[in-house]
Amino acid sequence: MPTPAKITAILTAKPGKESDLLALIEAMAPHCRSEPGNLRWDIWQDQSQPGRYVLDELYVDEAAIAAHRQTPHFLDYLARVGDIADRMAIVSTPVSVADKG
Repeated sequence: MPTPAKITAILTAKPGKESDLLALIEAMAPHCRSEPGNLRWDIWQDQSQPGRYVLDELYVDEAAIAAHRQTPHFLDYLARVGDIADRMAIVSTPVSVADKG
């Protein structure tokens, strides 16, 4: 059975680039959600800093993340995001995860 893998990405818009960042990640959502190995792909906005977003992504396994990172939409995102945001991404695997099914 594959081990799920999660990406938590924190994106903070550079000054004046807030709407560009939101447009970029909102445009990615349907493409990422339709990937075969994707289980969730959600955008959250930081309540204390409107220009900061958290991407909460869940994949069936690390191979699905590797496939995600080769898609045209991810490569386009990667080429553009550095100009409009500071980015930190964490890839994690489950230790103790509740199934609220």
